[in-house]
Amino acid sequence: MTHLIFDGHNDALSRLWCGSTDPVADFDQPIGHVNVPAAAKGGLGGGFFALFSPTKRAAFDFTAFEKGNLHFPLPPALDAGVALQPVMAQAGLVHRLQAAGHLRICTDPLTLAQSFVGPKLACILHLEGADCIDENFLALDGLYALGLRSLGLVWSRPTIFAEGVPFQGGRDGDTGPGLTVLGKQLVARCAKLGMIVDTSHLTMKGFWDVAEAGLPLVATHSNAYELCNATRNLTDAQLKAVGETHGIVGLNFGALFLSEAGWSTGKATIADCLRQLDHMIEMAGEDHVGFGSDFDGAPMPKGINSAADLGILRDGMSAHGYNDALIAKICNENWLGFVSDSLGQSKPA
Repeated sequence: MTHLIFDGHNDALSRLWCGSTDPVADFDQPIGHVNVPAAAKGGLGGGFFALFSPTKRAAFDFTAFEKGNLHFPLPPALDAGVALQPVMAQAGLVHRLQAAGHLRICTDPLTLAQSFVGPKLACILHLEGADCIDENFLALDGLYALGLRSLGLVWSRPTIFAEGVPFQGGRDGDTGPGLTVLGKQLVARCAKLGMIVDTSHLTMKGFWDVAEAGLPLVATHSNAYELCNATRNLTDAQLKAVGETHGIVGLNFGALFLSEAGWSTGKATIADCLRQLDHMIEMAGEDHVGFGSDFDGAPMPKGINSAADLGILRDGMSAHGYNDALIAKICNENWLGFVSDSLGQSKPA
């Protein structure tokens, strides 16, 4: 049986906004990792589509990542007004993609269930980094009205709410402080709205602050530190906490984050993905692991050139010994169950 895939993270919207002159038309062409024909071929039913604030508007370039051994210090914080412009543009873009019939923004469980198996990609709108959110959360309420239902407190840079981890190997995510007072208030506001709070890119102290707030721990696109000791990955204690809080962690396909060799060379394989899945399942539990590809945001392992190649990973799980029930959980059931429950708690801003 072929299972559709729900993906915990892609950067298609920022890729289109940064590098396309006709993004709606280009999304219907085999350009980039996530697009209409690639999704149809690979069995991608939907997932989290990230809004992101780049420091410059230019086509994505992965060449720095492909060299391996990254050591990028934290960039400075972005001004909230500067950060808001690309986020609003990408929010407008996703609504144009919806009007064109390419996807459907899902804000309730029924819409998600129908869209995931329908002809339009199911879109959970996500904010990767709260750089654009003001201290009164007015921008958050505005984005919520546009369909935002998931928020990452940081990308790998500081905000007024928290600090992200730098891209660095040889150490865990304990690189800086936890949530600020405003950060804790933002988490509480998200909880009141029924929004998902994502801990990917967040420092370890921030991760535990989110746990202290009593929310399910979600890391939409993070891997196991035990297999790749980079700041972006989660320790065994963190992975166990994801399961214990009934959260979910999504396997990041980014080659650098899959293995020690991947970090040093920028190259990885499907076997590295499977080793990561084995360990994440062992630590968090099979009900709390899914995919978080980082499509359009990172270089992919050998054999996965776009969402069109997702069948290779499904086949790899089967050959690796995963039974059909486990494959179904990893491909979509875990994410769909978690997101449906979250959308069911969503409240008007």
